[in-house]
Amino acid sequence: MKNKTYPKVFLWLFVGLLVTFVTGIYTKTNQSALEFIFVNNGYIFLIILELAVAIFLSARIHKMSPITAKTCYLIYSFLSGLSFSAVFIVYKVESIMLVFLIAAILFLLFALLGYFTKLDLTKIGSFLLMMLLGVVICSIVNIFMHNETFDLVVTCISILVFLGYIAYDIQSIKRLEGSIEEDNLAIYGAFQLYLDFINIIYDLLRLFGQSDD
Repeated sequence: MKNKTYPKVFLWLFVGLLVTFVTGIYTKTNQSALEFIFVNNGYIFLIILELAVAIFLSARIHKMSPITAKTCYLIYSFLSGLSFSAVFIVYKVESIMLVFLIAAILFLLFALLGYFTKLDLTKIGSFLLMMLLGVVICSIVNIFMHNETFDLVVTCISILVFLGYIAYDIQSIKRLEGSIEEDNLAIYGAFQLYLDFINIIYDLLRLFGQSDD
């Protein structure tokens, strides 16, 4: 693996997170945007659009031009920021900052694990996917059950799954070298790690976030 590949991955990860957080903070202060997203059913449209961009980026990354890949990634980060604005409405800023710090430390630890481990983490890929599907199904079921203990357990499992995905995705970047154009590989790696990081933040906020009354 060329030494310059990982710096590109983490640079684009930082850019994506910056776009998301700036968009989220700005959207919180824009009454019209908030009404469109959270009052006029814009949130459902937004989630569908996010999913469409994510699927397109993941499926076509091998054939995209670097400019197209970067554009799709930035669009996704922006769309994610619109929905992420809810976090700045619901939780105190100090609480968000603390969770971000915890998430960053966990991310670093598992990224280092994925980079330095000699174990072949491809073996856990299917297991992580099954666990993730289980988390999604259980989360949907709990929408109707409203069981706080069950929600706590599912959230903890979700954190473990995405921590595992951090190490898995870091190692995957090495495996994909040569099969994807270098700039596209950096975007693909950043996108996968972005999803891991954002989901960990959401889960940690559910556990430790303090409501902004």
